[in-house]
Amino acid sequence: MSDSVVKKLSTLDRYLPLWILASMIGGVLLSYAVPNLDKALDAVRLDTVSLPIAIGLLVMMYPPLAKVRYGKLSEFFVNWRLFQVSLFLNWIVGPLLMTALAWLFLPNEHEFRNGLILVGLARCIAMVLIWNTLACGSAEVAAILVALNSLFQIFMYSIYGWFFITLMPTWFGLESAIVNITIWAIAKSVLIFLGIPFALGFLSRFVLAQHFGDEWYEQKFLPAISPLALLGLLYTIVLIFSMQGEKLLNQPLNVLKIALPLSLYFVLMFSLALWMAYKTDHSYEESAAIAFTASGNNFELAIAVAIGTFGITSGEALAATVGPLIEVPALVSLVYLSLWVKKKFFEPQPI
Repeated sequence: MSDSVVKKLSTLDRYLPLWILASMIGGVLLSYAVPNLDKALDAVRLDTVSLPIAIGLLVMMYPPLAKVRYGKLSEFFVNWRLFQVSLFLNWIVGPLLMTALAWLFLPNEHEFRNGLILVGLARCIAMVLIWNTLACGSAEVAAILVALNSLFQIFMYSIYGWFFITLMPTWFGLESAIVNITIWAIAKSVLIFLGIPFALGFLSRFVLAQHFGDEWYEQKFLPAISPLALLGLLYTIVLIFSMQGEKLLNQPLNVLKIALPLSLYFVLMFSLALWMAYKTDHSYEESAAIAFTASGNNFELAIAVAIGTFGITSGEALAATVGPLIEVPALVSLVYLSLWVKKKFFEPQPI
């Protein structure tokens, strides 16, 4: 790749960490500029989430799910070996690795730990397509894996959340650290904040692509709605940090404490996934798609569930919000690593 990876990103995506940081700062300042903002936000609710925040969550989830090529899902099962590797990495290794890192680095801070676990359980369904393209991975394999992750999350995310946060700690004698949440408590948030945009995304592709054609849908409609994901995310972060402002100023090291296991997770997960794909004789294009879909996370869903289950002022919401701040620069760096691995291990070496 001759051009810089970063230069191939759109202006919005290129400076995403900066936008997120600015939104965090803006939210903190807003908390001091508008007294009793938390009460105003909670005046009207959608389930357990204030309506203004719920709108932001739904808006940011819709574009990624409208991009998924659901019709290609059946093609995935032709390559059973690819399915096995991806399933193992996404739904066994990833959750276990994030849970282990969360307990290792935050053993006495259950709110931050739970937030990180929620991030680890939410498999990537959106920006992974960007990183995979920059790394010259297979667009079709990535799209199919994204479609599968989208469907799997709707049915399994709530069960996984209950298992890793409430049940599994009891196996290690950690009852005092448990936050008792039910499957239904998480399921409600998943059904609302993933189920609704999933249905809208599926219907958008099915109806609009059929009526106006695939080319119009891919070249006109999707680029038009894509900025809504970032705008919804930034809007939500502003509101979250407007209610977290005092806590952040009193505990400035919390973001760094959350960032360390997150950063380590991305590096370890990507390296392990790329190595496993290579060892199972997949092509570079397939391996890159597997690695990026395994290491990226659906932080929009994690934020939505953390707010819906634990509340906007919770440590869980804060930890989930730090996710995209760390993930974007981490995965941009991993694009360069992936291209180096391609040249070193997948391309014929000169004799």
